[in-house]
Amino acid sequence: MKIHEYQAKEILARYGVPVPRGRMASTVDEAEEIARDLGGRVVVKAQIHAGGRGKGGGVKLADGRDAAREAAQKILGMTLVTHQTGLEGRLVQRLLVEETLPIVKELYLGIVLDRGTGLPVVMASPAGGMDIEEVAAKTPELIFKEAFAPGTGLMGWQARKLAFSLGLPNEAISAAVKTIMALAKAWVEMDCSLAEVNPLVLTAGNGIVALDAKISFDDNALYRHKDVVELRDLGEEDPLEVEASKFGLNYIKLDGNVACMVNGAGLAMATMDIIKWAGGSPANFLDVGGGANKDQIGNAFHILLADPNVKAILINIFGGILRCDVLAAGVVDAARALDVKVPIVIRMEGTNVEIGRQILADSGLNFTVAQGMRDAAEKVVALAA
Repeated sequence: MKIHEYQAKEILARYGVPVPRGRMASTVDEAEEIARDLGGRVVVKAQIHAGGRGKGGGVKLADGRDAAREAAQKILGMTLVTHQTGLEGRLVQRLLVEETLPIVKELYLGIVLDRGTGLPVVMASPAGGMDIEEVAAKTPELIFKEAFAPGTGLMGWQARKLAFSLGLPNEAISAAVKTIMALAKAWVEMDCSLAEVNPLVLTAGNGIVALDAKISFDDNALYRHKDVVELRDLGEEDPLEVEASKFGLNYIKLDGNVACMVNGAGLAMATMDIIKWAGGSPANFLDVGGGANKDQIGNAFHILLADPNVKAILINIFGGILRCDVLAAGVVDAARALDVKVPIVIRMEGTNVEIGRQILADSGLNFTVAQGMRDAAEKVVALAA
């Protein structure tokens, strides 16, 4: 789950990470009022779940309240297109208006989970303000890392090591150490999957401030953070993905025309791969889960068919907890109830597979039953074309 920059800064501030003074505005009048309260020069920033906002015209400097109002009028309500939004862009419905700072140096600080070691890793770099992927590709020697155990937290010596790697003046080292330790504590206690400050800036008074902030949370831990769940902005998410989440379905919309219904994330990834191998393009990632029932299968069909780009459906199931006969009965009921017009290719193996195939055969519906994943992919791609 992602949240906006202003929300991330509010959370980090509670943990002791210094952030600029500022507030969220949802109207032009509110933006002007905040600029008046802050006084002097401010920055007006579009709040969407995507990076590259400045390059897309979503970040503007303003000298005083009148200029802030003008900037807010230009940004609020615009469809902001960045390299992370895709060509469709995102509608800007919120702004962050905050003070500007005397910046001496831009740095990078972030924490992610290293799945290779199973540990969170703090990454720091003196090359802030740039995409960390670009820094890693061109100058990997400028990225410094420290892994730590969540149970013990980041050690002070590790934070000091990272702080010295940033090339800061001695007067700023203490503030940098405190900020690094605070970010690590927030990452652990808030069950984050990502906590990133880019740029983290050194100011003229040797202060360390989070000029930008991005936080993503582990969805599986949200039951521990009811306050975080309330921060979710459904307007920033794909409507079909929001609808799927209501039914406990793991769904991600893609750009292709072959819809996929699969049980298990690994099998879903393999299914998308083999569709591409067969010359097609998947329309989605959809994992109905191992314990899916007839109702969930019906809900999954509803989600798949709501995508107008879908020209064919591939159902690829390995029957374990979800038995093949239960799947087949659910598919038949859903196809009848929704009057499905697009071709459906079904490949299933596992528990009660013969009973499931008989249910499909006796349904009188025009299903295409495939033998193996390769056969299924070739058939569904041909039907979609």
